[in-house]
Amino acid sequence: MRTRYRIERRSLLAGGVGLALAAVPGARVPLAQSLDRVSFQTNWRAQAEHGGYYQAVAAGIYRRHGIECEIRMGGPQQNPSQLLLAGRVDFIMSNGFQALNYARENLPFLTIGAIMQKDPQVLMTHAGNGINAFEDMKGRPILIGASGRVTYWPFLKARFGFTDEQIRPYTFNVGPFMADRTAIQQGFISSEPFAAQQAGATPRVFLIADAGYQNYQTTIDVSRRMVTEKKDLVQRFVNATIEGWTAYMKGEDVGAANAAIKRDNPEMDDAKIAYAVRVMNEAGIVQSGDALQLGIGAMTAARWQSFYEGMRDAGLYPAGLDHTRAYSLEFVNKRVGLA
Repeated sequence: MRTRYRIERRSLLAGGVGLALAAVPGARVPLAQSLDRVSFQTNWRAQAEHGGYYQAVAAGIYRRHGIECEIRMGGPQQNPSQLLLAGRVDFIMSNGFQALNYARENLPFLTIGAIMQKDPQVLMTHAGNGINAFEDMKGRPILIGASGRVTYWPFLKARFGFTDEQIRPYTFNVGPFMADRTAIQQGFISSEPFAAQQAGATPRVFLIADAGYQNYQTTIDVSRRMVTEKKDLVQRFVNATIEGWTAYMKGEDVGAANAAIKRDNPEMDDAKIAYAVRVMNEAGIVQSGDALQLGIGAMTAARWQSFYEGMRDAGLYPAGLDHTRAYSLEFVNKRVGLA
């Protein structure tokens, strides 16, 4: 690993003064030097929800930090965690559940930053059907995907008394929702409501995070070995990523980033991207809570403990799990990107 250094004066045993090199964590590296190559695996096809990473590439932010970053787009046939465990990528996009899984399985990986302070998972209904709160959904059929059954669904069961009998299969399209005005379905705040609107519906959206669901989403996960052996590189990657997200959420010169998103995923268009960015800003998906004081990517030990305890009480994790092994706060909470 190439590290930038500063010169420090240190007393020599002979009594003279010598020059020694001391690493400067996270320092920017002149472009004239060679770049550290890293790979970052996303969890789905390119979209505005990945915009900060694309911005950091398109605007040259990673390069200014001495990094050549390859974004590898995810999809339905890919499992980022398996790619990380196999050593095929350097960093992956994941979530708080995967971090706790590392700790439970005693795997040498961890989460080092959380781009989304709020999980964007929602339940969506038709406006005017009498559902005004999560409590009104109790006992009603709800379209839920397989992954939701082992993440946010146990939270909803514990918090609002939902039961497994309410679950109906979700096929990741809005057709069944459009065909039934009493339907309730899962979605992301930045995606499915837009699709429903385009199809002619007036959806009402309930953000699960606003009901107390504390999962960190769009996390940055990495191996413990890389954290140990390439600490400076990891810090530079995190700083550059945060700068990219700060610019993207502000809409600062994002044309090239959005063009790259549309190139990688032709299903994206300007309207979808604009909607996603707008609602993420309105709901505080990226910039809310701890991120307002500590910067994008912020995490705290208190929130990790609360999340673990909630999921433990919901039956997803065993009592006594050392959840502190799931994450490190070393690389975030440095107010990067804040004025």
